[in-house]
Amino acid sequence: MNRDANSPFLLRPPVVNRIVYSLYAVCALSVLLDFAIHRHEQLGFAGSFGFYAWFGFVACVGLVLAAKGLRRILKRPEDYYGEDEP
Repeated sequence: MNRDANSPFLLRPPVVNRIVYSLYAVCALSVLLDFAIHRHEQLGFAGSFGFYAWFGFVACVGLVLAAKGLRRILKRPEDYYGEDEP
């Protein structure tokens, strides 16, 4: 990271730390609110503690793995657009 005072605002280390800790707090708050909020779920497992947090995490990992698989199918060779001219 660039530690220069003239660096962009969102790349300054104190700002990055503040953003990361804020995200941690929001995630912890959403899991803790799971105790207080009563959901009327039709499926039994959807009402279990932390279901939506785990479901979101598993879905995100699944998307990343699917993108890696698609990369192998859709990837083009380095010289796809022709050779570079000197």
